[in-house]
Amino acid sequence: MAAAASSTSLSSSISKNLSSPSAPLSSVIRPFAAVTPTYKLIARSCIAACFKNLNSEPLPLKSNPIGDYLDAASKYRDVKPLRAKNAASDGNSDIHFSLDKPREECGVVGIFGDPEASRLCYLALHALQHRGQEGAGIVAVHDNVLQSITGVGLVADVFNQSKLDQLPGNSAIGHVRYSTAGASMLKNVQPFVAGYRFGSVGVAHNGNLVNYQSLRAQLEESGSIFNTSSDTEVVLHLIAISKARPFFVRIIEACEKLKGAYSMVFLTEDKLVAVRDPHGFRPLVMGRRSNGAYVFASETCALDLIEATYVREVNPGEVVVVDKEGEHNLCLMPHPEPKQCIFEHIYFSLPNSVVFGRSVYESRYKYGEILATEFPVNCDVVIAVPDSGVVAALGYAAKIGVPFQQGLIRSHYVGRTFIEPNQSIRDFGVKLKLAPVRGVLEGKRVVVVDDSIVRGTTSSKIVRMIREAGAKEVHMRIASPPIIASCYYGVDTPSSEELISNRMTVEEIKDFIGSDSLAFLSFDSLKKYLGSQSPNFCYACFSGDYPVKPNEVKVKRVGDFLDDGLNGSIESIDGGWVQARTEIDEKVAGSV
Repeated sequence: MAAAASSTSLSSSISKNLSSPSAPLSSVIRPFAAVTPTYKLIARSCIAACFKNLNSEPLPLKSNPIGDYLDAASKYRDVKPLRAKNAASDGNSDIHFSLDKPREECGVVGIFGDPEASRLCYLALHALQHRGQEGAGIVAVHDNVLQSITGVGLVADVFNQSKLDQLPGNSAIGHVRYSTAGASMLKNVQPFVAGYRFGSVGVAHNGNLVNYQSLRAQLEESGSIFNTSSDTEVVLHLIAISKARPFFVRIIEACEKLKGAYSMVFLTEDKLVAVRDPHGFRPLVMGRRSNGAYVFASETCALDLIEATYVREVNPGEVVVVDKEGEHNLCLMPHPEPKQCIFEHIYFSLPNSVVFGRSVYESRYKYGEILATEFPVNCDVVIAVPDSGVVAALGYAAKIGVPFQQGLIRSHYVGRTFIEPNQSIRDFGVKLKLAPVRGVLEGKRVVVVDDSIVRGTTSSKIVRMIREAGAKEVHMRIASPPIIASCYYGVDTPSSEELISNRMTVEEIKDFIGSDSLAFLSFDSLKKYLGSQSPNFCYACFSGDYPVKPNEVKVKRVGDFLDDGLNGSIESIDGGWVQARTEIDEKVAGSV
């Protein structure tokens, strides 16, 4: 029999055949052992493909182990990113303090089965605050009603005791968001909640859809009305117009139409659904609390804070449905070779997280060691651009036997808007964020380790600042290969034309930033370190080779609400598996 021969999607088969309105989910998704032999091949093939190329030896974890570029020129983008003003201002300077880094778009959390769901969600979002600092939201279910609170700002700014009191219930999803500024930003803060003919549904999304524009155009042509500029809202519309039953099949049917990166959590009246795109671009992990509650989060650091035990990753192309009956796992979408974002290990994730089955701390430390082996330099001290360059700097210093010291001190209290003096201060934004330690730098040959160089403007200011603090030599070491292409899978990066490594050689970049030497982690060394897992990662920002072709100008996000009953008869859908055609079927079909 040929499993691949069937062209009918599984979601279509389930939707077409479900007829009973009262069967529970457990009757729709039968255990693998209960599937008849004809379907076992499809099931086994599906599961094997879902786990193909993933880590064969997961970390021995007994308890907790431990971004979409929106083109600024695009007419679809309603606001422009904030830029530091170089000239004297009118007293209300808007300064973007990203230090010229790629920016991850968001982090997601989902909790099911805990009476303190919203409060745990709030704490988990705190742990994921590094993934987005401009908006936060939580949706909880109480008395079969989805209640939502969202706001602009940090998690602690959006929520307080009285607001969390308004979110009772044992299930909740949450979201932290990086976004651009503007009057319309609040409407794009997730999770989104939407009502449709069978009830309501909430969604929180990490990633970016590369076919957002075409999907939105088709939906608008059919009469859909959009309330935001977020690509996530498309998912809600696709769910709303689907005629599939039960509800999780609507999600599957919607996801089959999506292209790009998405790790999403959906909340309904009585279920939590977690979905990861077939390539697994963005991370999503599952954990359990001691009381049995399920937790889904973008990183394991969120599990740590709320004392949830790491269980595993949600696999690429997997749908996990959690309800009062327990956990139900489906692998119903195409699952090509995983293409996990390498920048999660270089910059985005916290060092205490385990992402894609690997310790982020160990990865960054090793990158520093590789840099020291391939590009050593005679120096007196090794420092880092905090915070993301610290672990790589530790690895570099240990390898060459030179002390690591804090030569740059980062301020953790910098917001976005400052009153700048009428007489312009050179490098004002960087100086607010970073302060050099003269006692560490003066008269020294200094190696500065950073995670990446994007435009090069911040690096040049840091080099100048270190020299002004008395450094005799400044050598830059970058713990990633040169970034030559934009990311379209959930990371806010400049256009390729703005990326300094796309238009300059390493020697030219060295001259531009003013350092005595400059070296990047080589692409080949990075892949060699990853070994057999190397093909599982996406390197598009380093190579320009995109696993999913970005055919559209990028835009962004949305999502939320209910279940239409997760109903259906197991007898009518044969356990949820598409029936494979036997050799007899093929002969019959060929003779017709």
